[in-house]
Amino acid sequence: MAFSAASASSSFTSFFLVSYLLLLAPIHFQVSRAHYGSDGEDSGGVAASVPLVNGLSWTFYKHSCPKAEFIVREYLRKIFEQDIGQAAGLLRLHFHDCFVQGCDGSVLLDGSASGPGEKDAPPNLSLRGRAFEIINELRDQLENKCGRVVSCSDIAAMAARDSVYLSGGPDYPVPLGRRDGLAFATMDVTLANLPSPNSSATTILSSLATKGFTATDVVALSGGHTIGIGHCASFDDRLHPTQDPVMEPSFAGRLRLTCPTPNVTNTTVLDVRSPNTFDNKYYVNLVSRQGLFTSDQDLYTYAGTKGIVAGFAENQSLFFKKFIEAMTKMGQLGVLTGKHGEIRANCSVRNSDNLTLLSVIEEDMETAAELK
Repeated sequence: MAFSAASASSSFTSFFLVSYLLLLAPIHFQVSRAHYGSDGEDSGGVAASVPLVNGLSWTFYKHSCPKAEFIVREYLRKIFEQDIGQAAGLLRLHFHDCFVQGCDGSVLLDGSASGPGEKDAPPNLSLRGRAFEIINELRDQLENKCGRVVSCSDIAAMAARDSVYLSGGPDYPVPLGRRDGLAFATMDVTLANLPSPNSSATTILSSLATKGFTATDVVALSGGHTIGIGHCASFDDRLHPTQDPVMEPSFAGRLRLTCPTPNVTNTTVLDVRSPNTFDNKYYVNLVSRQGLFTSDQDLYTYAGTKGIVAGFAENQSLFFKKFIEAMTKMGQLGVLTGKHGEIRANCSVRNSDNLTLLSVIEEDMETAAELK
């Protein structure tokens, strides 16, 4: 469940070879064409069954920016039609934001004179640079239509949901009303809250239990690895100097074509069966001992989560249901609402560092408050 896969330029030759040898299904570049429902409900109302924290609402921007979710989805649709790989980057960005001091957009902040930002911590160095750019582009789109009323943390949450949906996964409503944090976490705090790809299932379960997640939640959230890529450095300890005996031998042999020696900079897909489609094939891979990271494969090796993995591998609808529940819970971790935090004028910089914009933002906030 360590969300350490990220974008970096890979060797085209090695990627093609691994893709061919693994007999990958045709890459899913067709972006779903359905539109977000006007009532915002997922089928069965799964998300709505999760209690909301004070300050969040299913209709937060109903008056101040009624087309906010439509604007975000349509902008992302165009991006994904050109590069569906960006969906995994945006989903992972939301994970890394929420697990470190809550869903407050702190991972988006650049470092300052006080020290490096969260994005500079080792687990975040592999976050896609384009994902940060897209969040700011969405912020600009929303400001052009509604003024400065939609927070960067809400944009990240909507973008994660749309990344899932536009990759073929379930659609579901996202509670909104988050405000942006005023500070980023320290390096130590960031490291302590983002499990590594080498973590065992018990380590991850213990870590996330402190945040209120059950074993089912953890396994469901790990399903985010059904899209995206992983660096060789994140799993080469399973190949070198000797092969991890848990890994299916032919799968390991093919991975060594991409990662022939330790610490090469190549990447490979996380899900060998349907790398760009959000589905339950990630769990099928684990049952087949073809999980890329230790933190993934150990979910099937460990008796406490093996049955959950097997259940999701057999029943995609069950996986989608539990994923929505877990994402809705995760999206409410440590949120700032009401008068706490701010609405950033630039997702990478606190407003206090943009003094020329601060008065304009405050004026827009007052106008938005009057409309509610």
